[in-house]
Amino acid sequence: MALIQSALPRWPGWRNLPRDTRDTLFLLAVIGWTVLPHGNHLPWWCAALTALVLAWRAHLALANLRMPGRLPIGALLVVAVALTFWTEQTLFGKEAGVTMLVVLMSLKTLELRARRDALVVFFLGFFLVLTHFLYSQSLLTALAMLLSVWGLMTSLVLAHMPVGKPTLLQAGRLSARSALLGAPLMLVLFLFFPRMGPLWGMPQDAMGRTGLSGTLRLGAVAEVANDESIAFRVRFDEGVALNPSSLYFRGPVLSVFDGIEWRRRSLNMASLARRDPDLRTFGTGVRYEMTLEPHRLAMLPMLEITPDLPDAAPRVDGWNMTLRPDLQWQSDRLVTERLRFSAQAWPRYEYGASMSAVERQEYVHLPEGFNPRTRAWAADFLLESGLPRSDARGLAAALMAYIRRAEFSYTLAPGPSARDAVDEFWLDRRYGFCEHFATSFVVVMRAMGVPARVVTGYQGADPRPVDGYFIVRQSHAHAWAEYWQAGRGWQRADPTAAVAPERISISRNLQPTTGLVAGALRTMNPELMAELRAGWEAVNNRWNQWVLNYSRAQQFDLLRSLGIRAPDWQDLGLVLLGLLTGTALAGAGWALWDRRRQDPWQRLQQRVRDALAPLGIEALPHHPPRHLATLVRERLRDRSDLLAYELEALERQRYGPQARRRPDPRWWHRFAFEAARLRRTG
Repeated sequence: MALIQSALPRWPGWRNLPRDTRDTLFLLAVIGWTVLPHGNHLPWWCAALTALVLAWRAHLALANLRMPGRLPIGALLVVAVALTFWTEQTLFGKEAGVTMLVVLMSLKTLELRARRDALVVFFLGFFLVLTHFLYSQSLLTALAMLLSVWGLMTSLVLAHMPVGKPTLLQAGRLSARSALLGAPLMLVLFLFFPRMGPLWGMPQDAMGRTGLSGTLRLGAVAEVANDESIAFRVRFDEGVALNPSSLYFRGPVLSVFDGIEWRRRSLNMASLARRDPDLRTFGTGVRYEMTLEPHRLAMLPMLEITPDLPDAAPRVDGWNMTLRPDLQWQSDRLVTERLRFSAQAWPRYEYGASMSAVERQEYVHLPEGFNPRTRAWAADFLLESGLPRSDARGLAAALMAYIRRAEFSYTLAPGPSARDAVDEFWLDRRYGFCEHFATSFVVVMRAMGVPARVVTGYQGADPRPVDGYFIVRQSHAHAWAEYWQAGRGWQRADPTAAVAPERISISRNLQPTTGLVAGALRTMNPELMAELRAGWEAVNNRWNQWVLNYSRAQQFDLLRSLGIRAPDWQDLGLVLLGLLTGTALAGAGWALWDRRRQDPWQRLQQRVRDALAPLGIEALPHHPPRHLATLVRERLRDRSDLLAYELEALERQRYGPQARRRPDPRWWHRFAFEAARLRRTG
């Protein structure tokens, strides 16, 4: 232990550190802070290697030891490349690229020998800051990266202050002032630079997660039931009040069943473009605005039912939104960016009153060899009910009544399912999540000869709006059923409401498993926990609406507010060019003004030289006032006393114990008066 303690350098105190050591430790701390948010994305070996290299570099700085040579650094780089290829199976793409960037920056700290090396580290750090927004554009990420940029700029300022030992506070103030001076230009570019698509999206990315997918297996939705992240926000027109039981947001409609998995129908583009002629709406439509978070599907979870009408359909610049015949809204590509749009829905509707024989056969199809006990049970139930197969509404009501009186229960942990999952749930376990009830209901209805299908989406919302928006979370992910009644079309049936009515009637979403601190706060004061979360989500919503959702349409609206009646890209470019030109001219004017005011001593020295030149005294720029006093005495002899005295007084003002930041203006008046008198008496 004594040997280890003697080998480790002692901490002399932050103020007693040499300048190079202090600046190096500060830079290492900034790098560590910048890499830290990537901890969830980096392979374990990369995080460990980065921590070890930064600690090694800090030890070298504290102990004033020699830097390692190129051989060990090159060996570490080769190992890192091999490990990156082993973990990512490629050296290209986002994950591999971020991993290699972190490794390169940490290894570059072992080569911090000159300012050139430091500049490479600084700009690698700035680039690493940008990579965080490939994973998250949240307000917390922005604040954390703002602190990183400030730290990197402070290190950059220190690297350009080679003389003395300026404090970190002084360098931090200078970097903050520089950033504030660039803020107007940043604002101009943000407001008027053309939006050409998702800035931070990657083609293979689906930022965020969703409780839905294009397929469904028993247990799939339950895997994300405890996810309280926000799926989307929805705001209704003032005065509109919908019951929680009416908040069904339609997602993928699953009608193809192979015995294990439910899938959507495969439709060609011609059928996608066809509107359902049987759709009829009743009553007054409900206008709403939705802010949809990114997910991994090419679909929009719209309020039932949002038709494809000019004033009702969702519209987003650059996107092609299509309403499928099953009334699911589909986009032309994966939603990998946050979308904001308005639409109109009609909670009361009818559609699909007619159905072809081919479609009917598809919607009653059940694969042979799967769930035989449930199919036999359905045949017996049909006989006992005494209802004909054509009375789909009566059979659905009888089946819902059976679910209510049977010993079914609602749970978030149904456990793994066997091959015949419906048999196991319907006849043995009798407990499950909404997808168990929906899929089993559809299987039983099909076994009785009634066309039916599964609909997935979201049901309900948080009871209280935040900043005017109702929040729909991933824990609101839901599955329900639809059956077909001749002459009336498709009818919604939600068997979950028969077992857990509070899930539908009061929109009670699934309660997540909380951590220790959040659980303690929720136990001691649940209202405080709800208020804190609502406040934070309101701030995030403002961030999303004002910053992340700033789009081309809002840019054109801004141009209209500036007096341009029909703005286009050319107008946007001209306004941007004009503002940049004005900003550049203002910056040049400020630089000129700042140059004249920044060093008053140099300006005074030039004026002193100009005043001495007519007296035959050749003063050079590097001559201090004391040397000028000597030249005055040598040139003017007995007439030099007062002028030399003033020059010596200037020397004390500039370099004495009571040195001034700016020269005394009264001194110049005395000096200029005496120099003019000497010229006149010549």
